[in-house]
Amino acid sequence: MFRLQEPLADREQQLLADLRQWMAGQSALCVAYSGGVDSTLVAAMAYEAKGDAALAVTGVSPALAPHLLREARDQASWIGIPHRECATAELNDPDYSNNPVDRCFACKRELHQHLQPIAAAAGDALVIDGVNLDDLGDHRPGINAARQAGVRSPLAELLIDKAAIRALSRGLGFPWWDKPAQPCLASRFPYGESISAERLKRVGQAEAWLIARGFSTVRVRSHGLAARIEVPREQIRAVLLLAESEPLVEAFRCLGFTSVNLDLEGLVSGKLNRR
Repeated sequence: MFRLQEPLADREQQLLADLRQWMAGQSALCVAYSGGVDSTLVAAMAYEAKGDAALAVTGVSPALAPHLLREARDQASWIGIPHRECATAELNDPDYSNNPVDRCFACKRELHQHLQPIAAAAGDALVIDGVNLDDLGDHRPGINAARQAGVRSPLAELLIDKAAIRALSRGLGFPWWDKPAQPCLASRFPYGESISAERLKRVGQAEAWLIARGFSTVRVRSHGLAARIEVPREQIRAVLLLAESEPLVEAFRCLGFTSVNLDLEGLVSGKLNRR
């Protein structure tokens, strides 16, 4: 059992007890595991309750940034849960590559088509994911695809929100408790603007360039061949200073962008959903 490293408030203590009880009430478990703080908490609790009867599976495609896959591997190893990777081919589906407003439905549909036989081979394991209470109030078509596939979401079912997830992860001593949210790279493209492996790679490389220079929370939105950088508002000046001292624009142009812009509003999650 993962021992508490820091005390929890009464509410978080109860939520942790509820989550442990939920996991204990299942048989084998297969976690749709991205390596984000949400699905990693679910994977840790599943492994705590079921040991090797719990399995974490990560869907791998060009939409998953390479550094996030490395982190997912490292975190699964730290927890101890068996971890598998499966290649997904959502880019072959026009319902995904054409980037409609319900693109995420096609993505999760593809993922769970792969997870179902893996879960069946792992003792008819129940597939669970890291959807939390806050996700239910956002534009998340992928949740519908998961529900159609029979996936359960223990965090959402137990009314556990993002703040509680971070509090539980910190209390349990998970080093990634404050890891920034990192949606898949497909979320960097306005709806209706097609997505390809090449375009995903370009965005991923641009973000990696900024992450290597200390901007851990960053989005590079792609509008045609124009890049729009989003960082937290308090870091906007730091990006401007970086552009003066390092060849930021030149680096992005070498990746294939023709222009580089900085969003003065700062990073806002789900900004492309506004319209």
